[in-house]
Amino acid sequence: MRLTRTNTFRSLRTRNYRLYAIGQLVSLAGTFMQTVAQAWLVLKLTGSGTALGLVTTLQFTPILLVGGMAGVLVDRFDRRRLYLWTQSLAGLEALMLGLLTVTGSVRLWMVYVMAGALGLITALDQPVRSSIVLDLVGPADLTNAISLNMAMSNSSRVVGPALAGVTIAVVGIGPCFLLNAASFGAVIVALLLMRPEELHPAVLQPRERRQFRRGLDYVRRSPELLAILVLAALFFGVAWEFDVVLPLVARYSFHGGAGIYGLMTSAMGFGAVVGALLSAARNDPSRTLLTSTGIAFGATLMFAAVAPSLPVEFVAMTLVGGSGIALASVCSSRLQLEAAPEMRGRVMALWSVAVVGSRPLGGPLVGYVSQHLGPRFGLGLGSVTVLLLALPLWWLLTRTTGRAAAVRSAAGTGDASEPALGVP
Repeated sequence: MRLTRTNTFRSLRTRNYRLYAIGQLVSLAGTFMQTVAQAWLVLKLTGSGTALGLVTTLQFTPILLVGGMAGVLVDRFDRRRLYLWTQSLAGLEALMLGLLTVTGSVRLWMVYVMAGALGLITALDQPVRSSIVLDLVGPADLTNAISLNMAMSNSSRVVGPALAGVTIAVVGIGPCFLLNAASFGAVIVALLLMRPEELHPAVLQPRERRQFRRGLDYVRRSPELLAILVLAALFFGVAWEFDVVLPLVARYSFHGGAGIYGLMTSAMGFGAVVGALLSAARNDPSRTLLTSTGIAFGATLMFAAVAPSLPVEFVAMTLVGGSGIALASVCSSRLQLEAAPEMRGRVMALWSVAVVGSRPLGGPLVGYVSQHLGPRFGLGLGSVTVLLLALPLWWLLTRTTGRAAAVRSAAGTGDASEPALGVP
């Protein structure tokens, strides 16, 4: 498909989405600054890859434990108001960590505590952020808006880590956290300026018993939803642990500092922007596209694992970013298009568990492998996981459970609540 402004950027014609996009561009740059700064702070305090993995565990364990249940709140309450609360609290967390760092008071246990606090906030923030896109643009432009979201996120990934590297080199680690705290103001202002009458909100669900359990049962009976969530958990939980493995690659494989780490992350972000824009121009998140982007990601990640020099590593990480974000865009689009409106909050909460909550399990594993076998083995582990485990499991689940559903339907015993697979 030829890339045109109309096709690729059509969601930006919606005023509320334009406001959201501006706020996200600013805030996410700050978020990636904090990601780099936090990783470098832990390395400065400990020099340990295992400690980096433990920070990941503490930051994302709350999402694993309560993220799914947070989806019930997303289906019950106004998502714009919930998003205002979560963004305000996240900004406060960044401010506190910044003040501790610039005053020289920070200790490793404090980083652990703040990471856990951010995880609790993120447990609600992630499903709200995922679900609010449909409220902003409606179903017709959902796939385009999701891809543009990923393009914005990775534009910030290009800028944020580079700014973090310069900031750390010039004035230190602490100001990165303070700049991130200030950046949350852009999202808050954007949300306040939105016109509620132009939103496309789902009907708020009444308070009932066992709503979370019904969401789990709904996904269990939905072959496509279940398969995508399993694939996402393996992809993000093992292969996308770049905040754990890339600092080690920069420091130990290429003997660099925070600047090299920031540039590597920026290279990956640049590739991801290109991949996301290519995805935004498409309206068909098909199975074939999912398979091809998954294979491309596994192959390019292995290329990054064996790159012989830093310039080649930059090229490899650019390709990793492009193929990885294309795979994530396809998975997210298929998931939201398949989910019933009244279940979307709970489904996207489970997506958040798969995307973010899986990292406490994968982070320590990748950190341990990287520290004891070498950072290149950490990258290689992600490649093998996607090619030999995640993609085959996705194919197997859609094939076997899909056949079972077809048999039940033919026998007249199908469950009317199971979604039809409307995406080719």
